[in-house]
Amino acid sequence: MCFEGGTLRVNKGLNSHFQVSHTLNLPTNPQSPSGYKFGATYVGTKMLSPSEAFPLLLADIDPSGNMNAQIIHGPTERTRLKFMSQIVKKKWEGTQMTADYKGNTWTSSLTLANPDIVNGSGVAVLHYLKTVTPNLALGAELAYQAMPQLPGGHVAVASLASRLSFGEDANLAATIGNSGALHASYWQKCSEQLQMGVELDANLRSKEASATIGYEVDLPKANMLVRASVDSNMNVKSTLEKKLRPLPFSLALCGQLNHLEGKYQFGCGVFIGE
Repeated sequence: MCFEGGTLRVNKGLNSHFQVSHTLNLPTNPQSPSGYKFGATYVGTKMLSPSEAFPLLLADIDPSGNMNAQIIHGPTERTRLKFMSQIVKKKWEGTQMTADYKGNTWTSSLTLANPDIVNGSGVAVLHYLKTVTPNLALGAELAYQAMPQLPGGHVAVASLASRLSFGEDANLAATIGNSGALHASYWQKCSEQLQMGVELDANLRSKEASATIGYEVDLPKANMLVRASVDSNMNVKSTLEKKLRPLPFSLALCGQLNHLEGKYQFGCGVFIGE
């Protein structure tokens, strides 16, 4: 993800469960949002794995009262619950609830976005993925949206998905829906330092398509991480993250250039704290 202008972020861990952050954005584009945000993160004491602890609470708020919040909880080792909300200009702008279940050879997920029983509107998405062989997984997705403005009041889109693994260092995935949307991607770990990937987005009905190729280079000895991508629309993106050891500082540089439209943007950020 590329940002524009300058960014300063300070992270401070108060204890093993609570962390706060301060973020200041100074974009060069007057139309881009700017200003200060205060963030807080709480990690609970329920350990389901060495890298997972629940409940997990994340939120950020700006001086105008605009807030984004997430609550993630794992009632059991096989289930995950997530609640997301957004408040903009003192109004409840959006809500999303997700429930995940992981079986021995399959996973399923149900997501509800902005459900409104009174007005009969909202979005529901159901996922299912099944391991057929050790290297092949097949699945399906059903997305349903209800809204009075839609013809007939509702619409549903079904998609089929597949994922083929070539060991632990490469995989191929694809989805296709009845709306004509096609998405395919391939990822390859070339070495301990280099990873590459390519993806294709196409619409079979409108006969439009775009392709993107990207790479990631991790240089642990130099404390540097480089990511870059280029697509068929001639959009070039690149980010560089450099940790300034032994100080708890990180420097981030990013740039985005569109050769066809002659547009570009650059950003520089400083992150303090781990």
